[in-house]
Amino acid sequence: MREMVKRTISEKGRITDMENKVELHDQTVQSTMLLPVYGRAKASRMFPDIMRDDEAIRIVDSMDYDFTQIEKSYATEYGSLCCLLRAKRLDERCLAYLRGHPGGTVVNIGSGLDTTFSRVDNGAVRWYNLDLPDAMAFRRRFIQEPERGADIAKSMFDYTWLNEVKTADGTVFILAGGLFYYFEESRLKELFARVAEYFPRGELFFDAQSKTAVKISNRMVRKTGNKGSEMHFYVNDAQKLKDWSPKIRTVESIPFFGDLRKETRFKLSSRINMWGLDKLKMGFLVSVQWDAAG
Repeated sequence: MREMVKRTISEKGRITDMENKVELHDQTVQSTMLLPVYGRAKASRMFPDIMRDDEAIRIVDSMDYDFTQIEKSYATEYGSLCCLLRAKRLDERCLAYLRGHPGGTVVNIGSGLDTTFSRVDNGAVRWYNLDLPDAMAFRRRFIQEPERGADIAKSMFDYTWLNEVKTADGTVFILAGGLFYYFEESRLKELFARVAEYFPRGELFFDAQSKTAVKISNRMVRKTGNKGSEMHFYVNDAQKLKDWSPKIRTVESIPFFGDLRKETRFKLSSRINMWGLDKLKMGFLVSVQWDAAG
């Protein structure tokens, strides 16, 4: 029988696993891990031909939790599509890396309840999930630690995590979905510098929004009742990220929707929003590749 994790929101605003007393504070960045997993589960049911995240569906169905507030973020077709397409683009880029490096190393920073590994595992990849201790403890209630790799319960700014990641050839693919928004650019620049210093070659792949889109997203998150996870980082011109390090070889921006926005099966309002996100570059994926030579 599927394990049902009993959780409640206490008077202090904490989400609690009543069985093992694992707590996740409701007004923090960590608690936002509930939004994307719920969004992927809902969108997977709506558009399984685009991408079906069976693990997200399993996780959401196993929670005894009132998602009413979170549902407000995904009440529209477009809101669900955004969540699903981010996961799809992350999958695509990760799979592209693994085609070139079958036994390569992937680090999923701010892993939360991310399920990318379940969809891209090629049987050889070394996979590391990195997140804060309380978030990682909560993740382990639902998702097993990878056999080829590890779950690392540390802040991404605690650079001792670098010593725990093993690579075959010094090359690494770093995945950061729905994470960087919450930090100042100066801290992210430092993070990249430390990573590029430790690993001779690699790729950092993450999603980003323009300054205008970040303002809209902040309003959206506040609707869920979460007032403790303000977004800060935005990207108006991805090429300017080359200033982060002389080791950077290429910077590429990838649209969320592409030709999907032309499909008439979607509501007109969805297609308009999809067009705006792509064409006005309000949201996109960013690839930063580096090597020792730059």
